[in-house]
Amino acid sequence: MTQALMELVRIPAIAPENGGEGELKKAEKLMQMLEPIGFDKIERYDADDERVPSKKRQNIVAYCYGQNSAEKLWIVTHLDVVPPGEESLWTITKPFEPVIKVGRIYGRGSEDNGQSMIASIFAVNALKKAGIKPKRTIALAFVADEEQGSTYGIQHLIKQELFKKDDLIVVPDSGNENGSFIEIAEKSGLWFRVRTIGQQTHASRPDKGLNAHRIGMEYTLTLDKMLHEKYALKDEYFDPPQSTFEPTKKDKNVDAINIIPGEDIVYFDCRILPSYNLEKISKDILKLTEEIEKKSGAKIRIEGLRKSVAPRPTDANSKVVVLLEEAIRKSRGIQPKVGGIGGGTCARFFRQTEIAAVVWSTIDETAHQPNEYAKIENLVNDVKVFASLAIS
Repeated sequence: MTQALMELVRIPAIAPENGGEGELKKAEKLMQMLEPIGFDKIERYDADDERVPSKKRQNIVAYCYGQNSAEKLWIVTHLDVVPPGEESLWTITKPFEPVIKVGRIYGRGSEDNGQSMIASIFAVNALKKAGIKPKRTIALAFVADEEQGSTYGIQHLIKQELFKKDDLIVVPDSGNENGSFIEIAEKSGLWFRVRTIGQQTHASRPDKGLNAHRIGMEYTLTLDKMLHEKYALKDEYFDPPQSTFEPTKKDKNVDAINIIPGEDIVYFDCRILPSYNLEKISKDILKLTEEIEKKSGAKIRIEGLRKSVAPRPTDANSKVVVLLEEAIRKSRGIQPKVGGIGGGTCARFFRQTEIAAVVWSTIDETAHQPNEYAKIENLVNDVKVFASLAIS
């Protein structure tokens, strides 16, 4: 399992939005891993995408037939990974050169989502080697594009009508350090960039221009403060319990230190409790924008505004939740709890179509960080839960 995970980590699968070539090479390696296991059927549902060299985004579904062919247990993992970020912060190894240290496999994509991908495969492998036919058909979906919205991944598969209302959906793309948390709800999302337009000039003559960088910083901090203060409710059902409004990425402005920038761009990632109305929040953002424009003389544009309204949570008493709770208790001796998260997973697309879905895995939450890792102990223990879930 460790060697298989390391093989996958060595292959970058980065979206074209982040300068990558997509998932083709990783999908090819994955197909080589799947073939010897003896799945009953392996299908491809690639999505067209002219932005990548292969012109396709790869989606693979592998089936292991069960005693009850009408009932399917889906385990959905994703092939793509986020970029490394600041590579100087990777102090254990380079992002795509995995190493094992102190029981951990380090490398980009090791936890997100390689650990669960390998765990789902080896759960089937264990059942095959033991000669055990699962109670229900296991369908492993390995999808593209999860990190950028799932248009070419799980949303594409849903359009193919592969999933039925009574299917059991497990998305192992979030969790906690001991495997005791089952996610059945997610926050709403709001993503946008702030473009501040001033007047470029020589740094020695600021009076001749309008410093977009300074105004952009002032606006960002004012917006950050306003959103956190106005939308400060807490809901302990979620982890973290409050809405989050985070300025994240910042685009480069000028090339030289002696130039006052005429344009400044910063991005916001907001994860918002479902009790709040996204339209109202958007109006508050635009109102503040108008105020800062009048005060500063700069033009401020809110662009790329993307909203994701949280769907209804999965019922805590639904069959997939009950079976997963039982599998965790049986194989791990843990009494799990259910709740919500701020992160987004492709489980929300199932919930939007009224198909019950849960999110669960055992992780230290190092996804998207430098020195991302997967614990070998977690890899082994999650195999046990997936195998138990298939036969219970």
